[in-house]
Amino acid sequence: MKKAGLGLKAQIEAEKAANAAPPATHPNGKRGGGREGKKALIAYFSPDVSKTLGRLAIDEDTTMQGLIGEAIDLLMDSRGKHRFGER
Repeated sequence: MKKAGLGLKAQIEAEKAANAAPPATHPNGKRGGGREGKKALIAYFSPDVSKTLGRLAIDEDTTMQGLIGEAIDLLMDSRGKHRFGER
């Protein structure tokens, strides 16, 4: 729908804002719940490792987090520890 007095870019932004769903919130007021009770594990790797892992995730229709979770489970198996199965 065209609005008088707005340029094309402003019209597109207005339509995006009008169609945007409000962010999901929890009773505590925080967004989403997927990270609640979780801790971030940070590691730094070469750009090649990052690219290859990203491509593998696309090829297998999964996420990088899912692949890293699988790797952690395999590590736990190799050490005789309990799998976490977190993806």
